[in-house]
Amino acid sequence: MSKILYIKANVKANGESRTFKVSDSFIEEYKKNNPSDEVITLDLYTENINFLKPDDLTKIFGPKDENSKSDPILKYAYQFAEADKYVIAAPMWNLSFPAILKAYIDYISIVGITFKYTENGPVGLLKNKKAAHIVARGGEYGNAPYEMGDRYLRTILGFFGIQDIETIAIENLDIVGADVEGKVNEGKEKAKKIVQNF
Repeated sequence: MSKILYIKANVKANGESRTFKVSDSFIEEYKKNNPSDEVITLDLYTENINFLKPDDLTKIFGPKDENSKSDPILKYAYQFAEADKYVIAAPMWNLSFPAILKAYIDYISIVGITFKYTENGPVGLLKNKKAAHIVARGGEYGNAPYEMGDRYLRTILGFFGIQDIETIAIENLDIVGADVEGKVNEGKEKAKKIVQNF
């Protein structure tokens, strides 16, 4: 049985978010195909995610033991490390993604939990895992050099040791005259295909 961590980073409600329309469809299809797997939904806007404070750094660089697993800051890194697969649903905001997702990444980038340092430099501790990034974009950004969201996620996940990463991008949604519903449906169809091997 696999454990899926479904990370949602959009202040919009499910029915309003074009990203969530596709990501929820992905999760529904995944559950149909893998009924025995556990799916944990983590809506970052309903969690106590904040910017790191000086006291938090003491915990981050402190001991990693049984007591630290329940710490309000470190619990997110442990939860992330214990998952087998990740679905990250985050729209493009200002060429990247919502700031709350970066704040969350600061919570999970913890030495001794998601990566470690060796004599040869940092090594990711989350090898042989899979991730999918689902993102809605107003324009055409897939090959743009200034697209920073998907690029950053691929970099930080790779730093953790996660190399098997799929991106489902729904683009040109804000172009005048765009068939938004049609593009969202195309995203759902792409999600169904990727789910088959996820």
